[in-house]
Amino acid sequence: MADPYATLGISRNATEKEIKSAYRKLAKELHPDRNKDNPKAAERFSKVTQAYDLLADKDKRARFDRGEIDAEGNPANPFAGMGGGMGGAGMGGGPGGFGGGGQRGFRAEDFQGFQQEGVDLGDIFEGLFGGGQGGFSRGGARGPGGFGQQRRPPPRKGADIAYRLRVPFVDAATRKDQRITLADGKTIDLKLPAGVEDGTQMRLKGKGEPGAGGHGDGIVTIAIDRHKFFRRDGDDVRLDLPITLSEAVGGAKVRCPTVDGPVMLTIKPGTSGGTTMRLKGKGFSTRSGTRGDQLVTLEITLPRDTAELARRLEGWQDDSNPRADMGG
Repeated sequence: MADPYATLGISRNATEKEIKSAYRKLAKELHPDRNKDNPKAAERFSKVTQAYDLLADKDKRARFDRGEIDAEGNPANPFAGMGGGMGGAGMGGGPGGFGGGGQRGFRAEDFQGFQQEGVDLGDIFEGLFGGGQGGFSRGGARGPGGFGQQRRPPPRKGADIAYRLRVPFVDAATRKDQRITLADGKTIDLKLPAGVEDGTQMRLKGKGEPGAGGHGDGIVTIAIDRHKFFRRDGDDVRLDLPITLSEAVGGAKVRCPTVDGPVMLTIKPGTSGGTTMRLKGKGFSTRSGTRGDQLVTLEITLPRDTAELARRLEGWQDDSNPRADMGG
């Protein structure tokens, strides 16, 4: 897999905010809903999501930067820790190493867990030490000091199954459990993760296709629906709230919708249109488990029939200049 930094188009010293911003931009551009006739976009979307999952995890990112794991989260050097490298006590003639002067040779059990799928360890070590005495034997026959018959690669698991789950805006903001029907007809309730976004992927262990090595996984991609008056802004929720002229001039308590249900909002006398008020903790959940805010922008609306208002204002003139700061 390509370098995750290159996949997201960011530098290696990018901040968490820059990583998140780059992912949002690419996820929006490459989302399967927008590229139904472009399979390459869907493939890139998957790679971008995998890169983000690695870099958004502080521990994984640090291990990747140190070269301990690769871009897929696998150990970068599966032979690390065998002791002594290719010389010295580990592989040379010292205690426990190869060669005639050691106390013992390597045993088959010393390499338990290092058989990789599709990799013939016999070929690797024959290339290093030759196929003579003390080497690996092929074909199942055990040579002097050899390892004996090779283990076969483990059976493969079944294929993963991709699911797409549409989540209502309010449910995503409040992390309400979502029910999903699987390919086998069974239904389960999913707990949405903290910091859920459009394009977030969830892995369901063992919910994929069956295989000789067990079932694959289910990969659920979240698609958050739009709302008729709420808008998402990062972890915050924005709302334009209409108020009357009399409420703006004289002040009032008005009912204001939030993702958690309506609340009463206090409008101070003399409030201007365009004023933004903040409701703490009424936004989306963050990865740390806290919540963003709801930002309410007040919009003054005039009555449909302005005849009575015009009659009351007859002879009165507002001499203020609200455009003074704009050079007007």
